[in-house]
Amino acid sequence: MKPNSERGGLVQMAAAMGISGTVGVFVLESGQSAWNVVFLRCVFGAVGLLVYCLARGLLRPGIFTPATFGWTLLAGVAIVLNWVLLFAAYPLASISLATAVYNFQPFFLIALGAIFLGERPGLGKLSWSAVAFGGLVLVLRIESADLAQAGSYLTGLGLALGAGALYAVTSIIVKRLRHIAPHVLALVQVSLGALLLLPMADWSALPGEPAEWGALVAIGLVHTTLTYILLYSAIQKLPTTSVAALAFIYPATAIILDYALYGQRMAWLQMAGVGLILVAAAGVSMNWGPAAPGRSACARPADAA
Repeated sequence: MKPNSERGGLVQMAAAMGISGTVGVFVLESGQSAWNVVFLRCVFGAVGLLVYCLARGLLRPGIFTPATFGWTLLAGVAIVLNWVLLFAAYPLASISLATAVYNFQPFFLIALGAIFLGERPGLGKLSWSAVAFGGLVLVLRIESADLAQAGSYLTGLGLALGAGALYAVTSIIVKRLRHIAPHVLALVQVSLGALLLLPMADWSALPGEPAEWGALVAIGLVHTTLTYILLYSAIQKLPTTSVAALAFIYPATAIILDYALYGQRMAWLQMAGVGLILVAAAGVSMNWGPAAPGRSACARPADAA
């Protein structure tokens, strides 16, 4: 791998993860329901990805067989519902904690790989899974003063966990589609999302302020189109360890912005829990510990919210 190419990949990956870490702020500032945000994300994202795919000549006859198109649609349903659950979790559990719990997704991926692909996790991955579960228990800890709001808080964390599980489903399916350009897969999936969510869109609640529309357009064109272009370009240039390491810019950015903009403070035990989840996710992604050498089949791709 050429040094200049890898250096460019590092910049692209860091930029993609940094942008992804800001999506929660844009979701909250849009003032829209999760259904409206994801619907408009899909609409604007589809426009942006269509322009990119046409410009790159990626759209041509024979890309899909009936089977691969069906798998692509199924992955699209999972990724769109993943966005709906994650965005609905932000106002209930905060951007910080929802993002931290969402990063439990590598452990869902391990479980799905074992169930559907026959992949047996080694001792290292089982150990990191136990660490992550301990972190999740700490994040779920509720102070006595917060019991009145515990219902919405736990609902938000449950939605974030569900979003992580759906992302893992998408990852398992996409492993079957490696021969198809990822930008084309993303285009099909957001186009499907726009169609599926059209009946759920609340037209009467659409924003009237330019700033709110700006947030929604940015989620579609920046957090979707641009981020996926940067992400997939970076993945082609970087070793897996670099991709996995830089992916943690995303939760770090989200947590810092949540504190800086909304004053979100976590209890010490929750902070410890977040740290355990992120360290365990890094351990799984980069094969730390006594696992077999080389990249594991269960290692997650870099994720963008």
